[in-house]
Amino acid sequence: MVKERIEALRATLERHNYLYYVENRPEISDFEFDRLLRELQDLEQAHPEWDDPNSPTHRVGSDLTSEFRTVKHRFPMLSLGNTYSLDELKEFIDRIEREEGEVEYVCELKFDGTAISLSYLDGQLERAVTRGDGEQGDDVTANVRTIRSVPLRLQGEGWPKLFEIRGEVLMPYASFDKLNGEREEAGEQPFANPRNAAAGTLKQQASSVVARRGLDCTLYQLAGDEVQQMNHWEALKAARKWGFKVSEHGRLCRSWEEIAAYITEWDERRKTLPFPTDGVVIKVNDAAVRRRLGFTSKAPKWAVAYKFKAEQALTRLNEITFQVGRTGAITPVANLDPVQLAGTTVKRATLHNAEQIALLDIREGDMVYVEKGGEIIPKITAVELKERRADSEPFQYIKVCPECGTPLVRYEGEAKHYCPNQNGCRVQIVGRILHFIRRKAMDIEGLGEETVELLHASGLVGNVADLYDLNAVQLSPLPRLGEKSAENIIRSIRRSVDVPFQRLLFGLGIRFVGETTAKQLAEHFRSLDRLRMATREELLETEEVGEKIADSILEYFAKEENLLIIERLRAAGLRFEAEERKTASDALAGKSFVVSGKFTISRDELKRLIEEHGGRNVAAVSGSVDYLIAGDKMGPEKRKKAEKLGVKMLSEEEFMALISATERAEQRTEEEAQQPEQVKEENPVQGTLF
Repeated sequence: MVKERIEALRATLERHNYLYYVENRPEISDFEFDRLLRELQDLEQAHPEWDDPNSPTHRVGSDLTSEFRTVKHRFPMLSLGNTYSLDELKEFIDRIEREEGEVEYVCELKFDGTAISLSYLDGQLERAVTRGDGEQGDDVTANVRTIRSVPLRLQGEGWPKLFEIRGEVLMPYASFDKLNGEREEAGEQPFANPRNAAAGTLKQQASSVVARRGLDCTLYQLAGDEVQQMNHWEALKAARKWGFKVSEHGRLCRSWEEIAAYITEWDERRKTLPFPTDGVVIKVNDAAVRRRLGFTSKAPKWAVAYKFKAEQALTRLNEITFQVGRTGAITPVANLDPVQLAGTTVKRATLHNAEQIALLDIREGDMVYVEKGGEIIPKITAVELKERRADSEPFQYIKVCPECGTPLVRYEGEAKHYCPNQNGCRVQIVGRILHFIRRKAMDIEGLGEETVELLHASGLVGNVADLYDLNAVQLSPLPRLGEKSAENIIRSIRRSVDVPFQRLLFGLGIRFVGETTAKQLAEHFRSLDRLRMATREELLETEEVGEKIADSILEYFAKEENLLIIERLRAAGLRFEAEERKTASDALAGKSFVVSGKFTISRDELKRLIEEHGGRNVAAVSGSVDYLIAGDKMGPEKRKKAEKLGVKMLSEEEFMALISATERAEQRTEEEAQQPEQVKEENPVQGTLF
């Protein structure tokens, strides 16, 4: 009797969950839903033998921390080709119709979230996996179970025994605004946009955190042996019947004119949607036509994504203020009347430098056009001169540091102004410490911006070397810390002494020495002492190091205060020498590579493979570069320069083949060297591939 009641409650709750989160037509009150859920929770707690991972009670998530395991997709998750041009899109349609005649297309909104693949077995959610590199991704099933619009059990009938459905995990604007409000109140960095927030939330270790953040999920593509024969429009209708949240805004189109009309309509209407979209996906409807068109190595030939142009808004610029960076660089910031742009409320925008302000003749009180570069960073693109006040006056750029009052300087060849008071300007001091402890540098956990500000104000930390003199007794009395937090911070500081030399070098914050340049310097000089003693000519021999970087390095090591910090870091036990090189093979030994564009795997992974097989990564194309690995949307200037200099370009597939072929050749050479001479003579084609 109890088991039957549990099953009945689960079915009832799932039905009402679907009506509320997918159909948007609830039939019972929140109070009644919660009452039923509490009854089910009590019964399951009393009878753990009837627990089910797909029970509605698991949607609240768990506080247990778990690592994500990598699993292989049953069917590869290929990416789509992108275009921003209607002319290019028309060419795509014409190419298909030259091959296939008249074709039906399904136009759907392109959701701006993070891709997900859901597997269902016997009508129940089996697994949820991120896209990853397209071949394998992270198992995030526990987190996805908390998303109310994802069915844990399918409804209706006719669903295959085993299939996958792909879609996008989204963060609606309401959830995004609420989350960022909470983060700002807690003194944490807000997320840049809903897409980043959705991706970050989905990778939370505690599913209870995911459950609180209000994610949504829209599905748009079936995959599996039993669904391959279904036309796409039919598949979407079937998915809706099975309980999936499928967008009601899709449309079946039978001509270019209908496709263009859909794009025009939604380029405007998307602003009214409660979730982020960044384009339209156009897919061939007919399954047989899809099979004939096939795939490239990276994407289907029967689908493409048209990306909307960056959204623009007109608003008033109230005031120009200034930020001081850790290197002393001054950045002017436009403070705006709040305006909705690409789904978020924009209040500030970068103005870059004095030249940019003068070029656009930007003045306080102006009505300005703002857009999001890459849909992320707001920037001012123009002034509406018709709206300018009659008493408006040209903006006067500041002459002294807004933090410490030191007269600003402008170095030759640079657009920005700088505060030269490196060791007396509070913002620069705190900024250098924050840079030193960041994840890609020393990776010291527990020290946020507020804590570092507090340590500096308390006189405990005046430079990065002071961190290694701290103890838990000094930290625990500070506001918002306590004994446990203090001990965790000290442990993290102690662990950082084992960080590799290249990351220490990056963490020192030498002007113009970014992560890649630090890596090249560490590789070239192999120790901090050799780098410190290097001449300008020796520095210029290093890949990635030009005159500006070389002069900055010399200037850094010429300052006595920097040398004192270095000696204290040495005494604390930090690594001042590079580790011995470990390579999987010498397949790429002596070869240098530039990686540009988008690939099926991350660029970091490609660079890791290059180094793992003895090659070197270089940021810029030059005559000394051996190969340019060219991905989708590679920068046109890099391509042009590579062609001019005769640098060989490789696709991702050709690069992988280069590694494999060289490894096989090395392996054959080793095997032959180990064989008796007569065996080699009797088997002249041994190891040949046919």
